[in-house]
Amino acid sequence: MKPSIGRIVHYVSYGTPGGEYPKACRAAIVTGLGEPLPYPVHGEGIDDLGPDGAQLADLCVLNPTGQFFNVGVPQDERPVHERSGGTWHWPERVEG
Repeated sequence: MKPSIGRIVHYVSYGTPGGEYPKACRAAIVTGLGEPLPYPVHGEGIDDLGPDGAQLADLCVLNPTGQFFNVGVPQDERPVHERSGGTWHWPERVEG
């Protein structure tokens, strides 16, 4: 499934280098269809994040203390414990 403007996704925060704050999922709204950027922003391995490579999306990330905007965020649908910070994924289904 491809992202579209206005959809809700989850953004994975980076956490702190010392581990005081771990990576965490945050709600995000797709604000644009990401375009490859002329400079690296997420490091290497983006092509390995999924069978078809990573879909890019521009996001408005909603944090408990505010919001921020990020462009060219790659998709990461790997299992939750393997997801990289600075990526987005579709929200998990919750059984009621």
